[in-house]
Amino acid sequence: MKTVLHPSYFPSIGSFSILAQKDVIWEIHDNFQKQTYRNRCYICTDRGKHMLNIPIKHVGGNEGRQKYVDVTIDDSYKWRKLHWRTLETAYRTSPFFEYYEDDLKLLFEEQESSLFEFNLKTIKIIGGCLGIRIPMEKTSTYEKEVSSNFDARFLIEAKKESIVPFQTYSQVFEERHSFVPNLSILDLLFNEGPNTLSYLKNQPLTFLNV
Repeated sequence: MKTVLHPSYFPSIGSFSILAQKDVIWEIHDNFQKQTYRNRCYICTDRGKHMLNIPIKHVGGNEGRQKYVDVTIDDSYKWRKLHWRTLETAYRTSPFFEYYEDDLKLLFEEQESSLFEFNLKTIKIIGGCLGIRIPMEKTSTYEKEVSSNFDARFLIEAKKESIVPFQTYSQVFEERHSFVPNLSILDLLFNEGPNTLSYLKNQPLTFLNV
């Protein structure tokens, strides 16, 4: 069986654990919803858990809801520069930031307008850093209840708490804030480097039975 996921902005460690262990199908027929990982991720700075949010162009009036694949990024202010500067400030002293920064910085220099496609690019870049193939199969229709595959679409909901006891690893600001679980895959990558893939493969996926 395959696992249905939404592509999110530099996905959480829980979501990337699925990518490291399972064959994935991307959900492309759902409606965009606010306050989800579709346009945000969480890292850890010197002040603690911190959200990076991608601004989008909202559809109003009679158009109503819009499909996730139709959402466009709002580049009316320089959020890309802000996000990259924040990542540099938070992780410059981490063991592996310099090792990956050239590949990752390119993402913030592009002008991809589609949120969906930009998120897929963030996932492909991380996959390349880890040496794993990122599947590109997409759903053919929307199913409210997934019957033939595992449904992990609930992981896109940013308000849900972590539902598994994530294994700890060394974090830059751990002495100040203690261990912060299930941040963006970036936190794990910058802190653990080549050990990231092993960590992901050893992460229990018991939440898929929820």
